[in-house]
Amino acid sequence: MTSRLDELFGDLPKKLDVPQVADLLGMTKKGVYQWIHQGVIPAYKLGATWIILRDELRDAIASGSNLAHKLPASLQLDEEPEEDAD
Repeated sequence: MTSRLDELFGDLPKKLDVPQVADLLGMTKKGVYQWIHQGVIPAYKLGATWIILRDELRDAIASGSNLAHKLPASLQLDEEPEEDAD
């Protein structure tokens, strides 16, 4: 079975540049550069050019997913977590 991320990244080249990543993520190039420098987006600098590997970007996005994962019963909470009072 193919995940939604696999579908999103499937037709992309193996190497991406900053403008391609900005377009893919709906961000500005400046925002992508900031995320690269912060380590949010894995990238490699070659001369003056940043190279982002498609599969590493997909994996970085997948690792930050907030989708609920099925936990074993022994690890599940019995009650809903309390929300912070504002």
